[in-house]
Amino acid sequence: MKQLRTLLVACALVLGTSGFMNAQSKVAHIASQELVESMPSFKNAKSEIQKLNKTYDAEIRNMVLELQNTIKKYSQEAETKTDEENLKRQQEIQATEKSINDYRQNALQDLQKKEAELMKPILEKARASIQKVARAQGFQYVLDSTTGTGVIMADGKNLMADVKKDLGI
Repeated sequence: MKQLRTLLVACALVLGTSGFMNAQSKVAHIASQELVESMPSFKNAKSEIQKLNKTYDAEIRNMVLELQNTIKKYSQEAETKTDEENLKRQQEIQATEKSINDYRQNALQDLQKKEAELMKPILEKARASIQKVARAQGFQYVLDSTTGTGVIMADGKNLMADVKKDLGI
């Protein structure tokens, strides 16, 4: 009887220990923003967005310069024109200012849309690679250790080198 009790206690300890071991999760971390910024496709996307931004800025500057020249011209001619014509010119200037502001807003929206369009496949590629490497190494959780994301201490495995190797960086 004493041996049976000892055997049951031993079995309980083994089962309890294996349950405890299964409850432990392997955790790793990676600075995802740093990873994405090191990818060549990110640099290409950023370059394309900056190029588009410069194009919009140049167009807006030209529109503003043209408006300023028109305002200057209308101001010089104001005394020789009728009140009705000056009022029409003022309305024309206001309409032009509105169209410039509308263009600026549309350009900003277009830039944001283009950035999202270019970044989505890059982020998905990074995420897929992180998952692939983490699963291959047996990690259940990967925390983002990018500054400001809430991870204060990251002593676990850093997957950055392995993920960069997987991506060919």
